Amino acid sequence: MDLSQLDITYVQGVGSRRAELLKRELGVSTAMDMLYVFPYKYIDRSRFYLIREIDDEDTFVQIRGTIVGMQTIGVGNKERLSVEFSDGYDTIELLWFSAAIKYIKPKLKANTNYILFGKPTFSKYTHRYEFIHPDLDVEGATNKDTYHGLEPYYNTSEKMKNSMLNTKAIRKIMQNLMPMLQNGVPETLGADILNRYHLLNLTQSLQYVHFPQSFQQKDQARARLKFEELFYIQLHILRTANRKIQYSEAYKMPRVGKFFNSFYYNNLPFQLTNAQKRVIHEIRDDLMSGQQMNRLLQGDVGSGKTLVALMVALLAADNGAQTCIMAPTEILANQHFQTISKFVEGLGINVALLTGSTTKKQRKILHEQLTDGTINILVGTHALIEDTVQFQHLGLAIIDEQHRFGVKQRSKLWDKDQLPPHILVMTATPIPRTLAMTVYGDLQVSVIDELPPGRKPIMTVHYNIQQHARINEFIHKQIQEGRQVYVVYPLITENKKLELLDLQNGYEYFCTNFPQYKICMVHGQMKAQEKDAQMQLFARGEAQIMVATTVIEVGVNVPNASVMIVENAERFGLSQLHQLRGRVGRGADQSYCILMTSQELSKDTRKRMRIMTETNDGFRIAEADLQLRGPGDLEGTQQSGLPFELHIASLATDGEILNLARQAAKEVLANDPTLENPINQVYIDRLKKLRPQIDRTDWGEIS
Repeated sequence: MDLSQLDITYVQGVGSRRAELLKRELGVSTAMDMLYVFPYKYIDRSRFYLIREIDDEDTFVQIRGTIVGMQTIGVGNKERLSVEFSDGYDTIELLWFSAAIKYIKPKLKANTNYILFGKPTFSKYTHRYEFIHPDLDVEGATNKDTYHGLEPYYNTSEKMKNSMLNTKAIRKIMQNLMPMLQNGVPETLGADILNRYHLLNLTQSLQYVHFPQSFQQKDQARARLKFEELFYIQLHILRTANRKIQYSEAYKMPRVGKFFNSFYYNNLPFQLTNAQKRVIHEIRDDLMSGQQMNRLLQGDVGSGKTLVALMVALLAADNGAQTCIMAPTEILANQHFQTISKFVEGLGINVALLTGSTTKKQRKILHEQLTDGTINILVGTHALIEDTVQFQHLGLAIIDEQHRFGVKQRSKLWDKDQLPPHILVMTATPIPRTLAMTVYGDLQVSVIDELPPGRKPIMTVHYNIQQHARINEFIHKQIQEGRQVYVVYPLITENKKLELLDLQNGYEYFCTNFPQYKICMVHGQMKAQEKDAQMQLFARGEAQIMVATTVIEVGVNVPNASVMIVENAERFGLSQLHQLRGRVGRGADQSYCILMTSQELSKDTRKRMRIMTETNDGFRIAEADLQLRGPGDLEGTQQSGLPFELHIASLATDGEILNLARQAAKEVLANDPTLENPINQVYIDRLKKLRPQIDRTDWGEIS
């Protein structure tokens, strides 16, 4: 029986109504699809605890015992059922509330042996552990499998739960699928890979992942299935990269001429770091190869990526080619334009700017200069991809903060010359290695991992909102010394459902508490001209305090700004906090980042604040953020950027398996780059089945 062809409707325990729900909520259409709905956790039902052994709120426990007391307290919506449960040595309170009482109370009897199962909660009122709405089954009357061995738990949606398709129902469907695996399922990995990496076969893995008899079986099954997912992602990415190398001819740029040399010897504002030199050499090798460069340049805030981008653009100019630099916002495009224009003064390099604010008259002149080759470097926003923008010879496209542009947007740049331009994408958001290997696995990666000399590390501290008076004193002192201050809020206006500080009230607060200073305000709902005017007030030093939302995360460079205050910092992820912190520390003076939070914080939030105060290393922060929040949050949508969905593997925790999977994919393609050998038909078949997911995904292919 081909389980990939068996409609889920015909699996025992499903039926047409549940089948429709499974298709809509989980994307399950066949029996094989169902088998790839993996448990998100397992509860060890083989061990029984004593009440006195309970010492952790995060651990499910199972206790044998009897009911020794029971009373109903309160009335109406405040009614609760309190049951005293004894294991023969100690007692513990079990609680049920409101509607659940009518269901559970008639089933509870004295002098009966029960199996109690649930997660304990420590009560701050009674100072003892208790159970709220636990499972309570008569011992011996329950199916043995429900409380012996490792019990799988499955994620379900609210709609599924409302239709009684909860984790127990999913578990029962999986039990009904197990006999169908007796004759085996077609293998999706080659025998050589299974042997070399000591992996279980697919049939065993699917059996053990759902109903393991031991932790060892569970771990072996999950490792094999994770390997499979990551292997096919890597196989697809590396195969795509091979095709690009084979077919992506590009202009050769072998010459290092007057523009590059004049800048290097006469205009270079400071000595390049070793990391910048290394990256420029890596890029130059690509430009000389005759194959299209596809390179990702990572560098922390302030590491000098813009300078590297300019020097690469000068190499293009030395070879008769034009460069475009595309930024996600007008503010950043203007900043790049001003910085680059200042750098190239006296070199004979023509730099132009194209944004949504460029007038019709300016555009006409600009278009003429682009097509006749007068413009060497064009800086702009998404306005660069308009069909009316044509170049004489576009040889290099540099995209800053490229994740803010869609693939279709970026690809319009590739059609502006006979051959596609060389591609350099830059990001100031450090990308963890596991994420870079998947989302950007078809790119070469360069990293600037040094800051320019003379930069002092930003001092980061954590305070709670009760300490604002102390922070105000510090702000006064900094401004009196000639410095400027950013204050960032999570909301623009007050939201009564969320107990958070907001920009509008914050602006009034600072105007009241700092009447002698000029306060400016920036947020995403302002018109571009109004926003830019406020930014320029701050940049020119006419305003001492800027209150803003995260719109300044990628913003204007103000070396005189030495203090960044983030209100309700608990609402931001680590990478975003690190980006905000990067707005300061751009001058020679000591800079500070002050993280303000409420007093009541979760364990994860405290960990985030501790990491921020301990390190300025963007890559360490990005790795921690990936582990705490997952790739979905980092990239903006669930598993964004991946060629197909991950069901079991995690980019946050499975880096070692990912390395092995990538190594295996490389080995397969090294021997058979096009997968034409019949022995590799299994990989072609599997990629074809995954193809619909790949086609639906707007992922990170750069060209």
